[in-house]
Amino acid sequence: MRASDRAYDVLKEEILQWRLPPGTVLGETEQSERLGISRTPLREAITRLAAEGLVDTQRGRAGVVTDVSPANLTELFELREALETQAARLAARRRNTRVFQALREDFAAAPALLEQGTAGYYDLVGRLDAAVDTAMANPFLLASLTGLRGHLARARRLAQDNPVRLAESAAEHLLIVQAILDRDEMLAAQATAVHLRKSLANLLDTAGPVGATVSTKGTP
Repeated sequence: MRASDRAYDVLKEEILQWRLPPGTVLGETEQSERLGISRTPLREAITRLAAEGLVDTQRGRAGVVTDVSPANLTELFELREALETQAARLAARRRNTRVFQALREDFAAAPALLEQGTAGYYDLVGRLDAAVDTAMANPFLLASLTGLRGHLARARRLAQDNPVRLAESAAEHLLIVQAILDRDEMLAAQATAVHLRKSLANLLDTAGPVGATVSTKGTP
């Protein structure tokens, strides 16, 4: 693997997991020494991250991890709704029955799963995302969703694991799965839209008023 690719992978993972929180300055000397690479591949990695909107290179020579704000969340979810409702429609049209039957059984058992913690539930949601990605069979739509999910992964870390909201989310996902199984494209899209709007409302309640910014400033 090229040094720039390795640096990109490491930095992106750290940004998504908030180990490099919003506002962190990615100083070239510090990061190149930490990652064991020269400045040229580091700059290439930061350029790629900037193209994805995860790093801001307009504040000076060093990149800065971009902020997460309620206004940004709203914009992200506007795009997410457009993409994921269409993905749900296509999944309903082209789905593999056995895959979604298994998911229906698992989401029906989600309340018991949540009693054991959230990790298993989030894995189940990931399986649903993967199943929809496969079923929709549209590489261009998948590429757009993949680019968006990095931002969404950061945004999710703003939300607290509210047991009531998680139970609601499980029921919403079950409805989406059932609609896909029934080949009901309209219901699959509508159920997805409702789920996303409730998820956004939960995130905004956690993040605070529009105009606020979630940011932890780093040092140069």
